[in-house]
Amino acid sequence: MSAATPTPEQLEIVNSRARNVGEMFFDRVAKSGSREAFRFPDANENWQSITWAEAGEHVTKLAAGLIALGIEREQRVAIASNTRYEWILADLAVNAAGAATTTVYPTTVADDVEYILADSDSRVVFAEDDEQIAKLREKRSELPSVVKVVTFDGQVDGDWVIGLSELEELGEKHLQDHPTVVQDRVAATQPDDLATLIYTSGTTGRPKGVRLSHDGWTYEGAAVAAGGFLSVDDLEFRWLPMAHSFGKVLLTTQLQVGFPAAIDGRVPKIVENLAIVQPTFMGAAPRIFEKAYGRIVGMMEEEGGVKLKLFRWAERVGLQHSRLERAGKPIPAPLKIQYALADKLVFTKIRARFGGRVRFFISGAAALSSDIAEWFHAAGVLVLEGYGLTETSAGSFVNHPDNFKIGTVGLPMPGTDVMIAEDGEVLIKGPGVMRGYHNLEAESASSLTEDGWLATGDIGHVDADGFLTITDRKKDLFKTSGGKYVAPSHIEGMFKAVCPLASQMVVHGSERNFCSALITLDPDAVDGWAQQHGMAGKSYAEVVSSPQMQQEMEGYIAELNSKLNRWETIKKWAILDHDLSVESGEITPSLKVKRRVVEENYKDILDGFYTA
Repeated sequence: MSAATPTPEQLEIVNSRARNVGEMFFDRVAKSGSREAFRFPDANENWQSITWAEAGEHVTKLAAGLIALGIEREQRVAIASNTRYEWILADLAVNAAGAATTTVYPTTVADDVEYILADSDSRVVFAEDDEQIAKLREKRSELPSVVKVVTFDGQVDGDWVIGLSELEELGEKHLQDHPTVVQDRVAATQPDDLATLIYTSGTTGRPKGVRLSHDGWTYEGAAVAAGGFLSVDDLEFRWLPMAHSFGKVLLTTQLQVGFPAAIDGRVPKIVENLAIVQPTFMGAAPRIFEKAYGRIVGMMEEEGGVKLKLFRWAERVGLQHSRLERAGKPIPAPLKIQYALADKLVFTKIRARFGGRVRFFISGAAALSSDIAEWFHAAGVLVLEGYGLTETSAGSFVNHPDNFKIGTVGLPMPGTDVMIAEDGEVLIKGPGVMRGYHNLEAESASSLTEDGWLATGDIGHVDADGFLTITDRKKDLFKTSGGKYVAPSHIEGMFKAVCPLASQMVVHGSERNFCSALITLDPDAVDGWAQQHGMAGKSYAEVVSSPQMQQEMEGYIAELNSKLNRWETIKKWAILDHDLSVESGEITPSLKVKRRVVEENYKDILDGFYTA
């Protein structure tokens, strides 16, 4: 039996999963009623805690409130909000009512909000605050199907916009006359019913609504739990966007296993919250690890002197120790002693930044540089990369704490099958695969085969042990005019490991005679660098365009090029005078670069590289 073959015990967990998300939630309430379910910061930044039984009461009333508003099975209810405790209550209530959640990123502009709500035919919208309500009011005439807006923090008007507590009161009244209405909806919800409609942020064109079923989500939670590396004694810190499929996987895994989760989606508060919450695990996008790596290395380089020498020595010792350990080779006694000293003097301080109790992180939503993952492992911080798409309910592959390979995205989830097409494209089949794109039959047919295989659009290979490595997006691979293929995301990931100042790199060179790159730097890292180089107080644009920074970047590019094949090396590059952002439309809300948009926006710069 290969390492990728699930055990009978794993298959039993997967095959005995709940029929729908509502059943999954109320099963957990029945099993763990008095245990902590969620904790969250209140308006005064004090952390509050709620049990499963208390969460069950809120969800029941909210679900009954939605039913009282006329929501029927599989009808859509949207949530436009940052990740917060109320988001989760709303989502669970929607599914308990047998309806489907339409997710809307809070950064979505009004025109796209209107498109998503109209295309999904959403009837009720949970809106976080006045900013989200304003978008809905602006487009109200184009949204005749939206009968009610329920706000978490915004101003109510007693008519179209009501508060969360008012929806609960409505549900409480409905339950007096129909005491089993929520139970009846849960019982009537079929595994294949629509549970979530997630609009892919996409790199080009209008977003597409991905239809994900109850069965897909209950499968995800059961499949992660079957890995056996989480228990009720774990504590998760959840900041990832719940509008993203990764967030929903974390939720259904929590329902399956029963551990508590601390919820706060404010990205600037992550480090502070980790110190307060002291979680045992957390899911994150690679950008979080890139920023942490850049900040730690940058701080040490700013310190210089003895501290920097000690840090670099600890890095070397840690990497030697990590590589021997991962290869299953004996660790010499002198190296053990050196590693213990490096751990005491350096690595414990790195782990303390994450609260000191983290057993592992799970990285997903984009590719993580294997160099950065290895650096963290050397410091005693285990980052397990996973892989999946919105179209596969997020999780399809994941590394395990006791069975992982850095540089891979791990083994397939129990019950998920993988096949590599002749052109290298990864094909996936399993319960998590979508039921198609909403209102887009042609696109659905082109992505899904008749026998259920999903074409992922990613290029990869599976090793003898069953571990999958993703090498690039099929559409991103390009060929130079010399006929050589280049995988840009691989080079971009390497650069982020080489340059602690890096935010983004976009490699360009399709049908060109060499590769070039656009670079953006992390504003926080640039501020620290400026203070160390006599430019404190100067603007980001002034610092990144300075001769000193250009010289610094030349060194990093040279180091990058030393690791690449000749045809992959970056011959020309430019640092942009601003970072890429979601607001500019150049990266998606899940922090993926919109390569085509960036190349179009900076076409003049790119063309200039080849005309000089």
